[in-house]
Amino acid sequence: MSISFYRPGPGMFSPARHLRRACGAALCGWLLAGSLQAGAAPTASEPAAGEARAQALRARHKQIKDKLERSSFGRPIQLDSIETPDGLQGDVYAVVEHPLSEVGSALKGSANWCELMLLHVNNRRCRVSGAPGRETLTLYVVRRYDKPVDQAFELPFAYRVASATPEHLMIDLSAASGPFGTSNYHVTLEAVALDEHKSFLHFSYSYDHSMMVKLATQAYLATFGRDKVGFTVVGQAPDGKPEYIRGMRGLVERNAMRYFLTLDAYLAADAKGQSEQRQRHWFAAAEQFPRQLHEIDLDTYLALKREDRQREGLGR
Repeated sequence: MSISFYRPGPGMFSPARHLRRACGAALCGWLLAGSLQAGAAPTASEPAAGEARAQALRARHKQIKDKLERSSFGRPIQLDSIETPDGLQGDVYAVVEHPLSEVGSALKGSANWCELMLLHVNNRRCRVSGAPGRETLTLYVVRRYDKPVDQAFELPFAYRVASATPEHLMIDLSAASGPFGTSNYHVTLEAVALDEHKSFLHFSYSYDHSMMVKLATQAYLATFGRDKVGFTVVGQAPDGKPEYIRGMRGLVERNAMRYFLTLDAYLAADAKGQSEQRQRHWFAAAEQFPRQLHEIDLDTYLALKREDRQREGLGR
């Protein structure tokens, strides 16, 4: 995705210049590109609390089971989004063809989360620091895929395994502050076993932003980002095609789906040394929704990821 601005003559009002002052290309590009945002996470990690959460998630599955079976995504997925008083929140629920033991094996571990986050086209580097149990996962995000990694901003997340039992998994990432006036990031992955072969996942995220950031982002989405849409159908166009939600909720829905697909791709090839296989899986899945998620061609995407891994001294 590239961003260009109309250049008016002297003395003319410039929407682009006004918007750049309020929003900044880095902020708007980052928000529109769908870099990592986050999902609300519980604080209790005791076994009793984990069991209560597992029961609540099973109840949620029962509640939306019919919607999952009729999902417009072509598989059992439901995507919800809201504007909170202070920011945005997105939730993806999905049934996956993986037993919970496999989900836990693939997704426990901060290094594994670095691997899966790097599938996103705008995430160019990820590093883990700190002692076991107190790890920090730092993600380096560019505002647009063709920007060099030295222009990336850093998002340091505290990584925590909140629950890991044969019946329930919960992983939490949180950051008190982020770039461009954003704060209070939370990311949660939660999963329960449905049977010996299937699991029910809940990927949740939220973040807060200042009123200035909100207004600037809304202005950007109403002008240069006006063609961007989410997944919720809000009506029907004159030609009979679905009319999709736009604006802030459209933004958060695109982000939610991109990051759910990183989880899905990582689960699809969780063996060591399968980085390119996961990349191809993520790209193919994203391209199923070109109206919302298309940004780049496959060859360019693979070349960028290959360059990133070579720079970090990683294999394929």
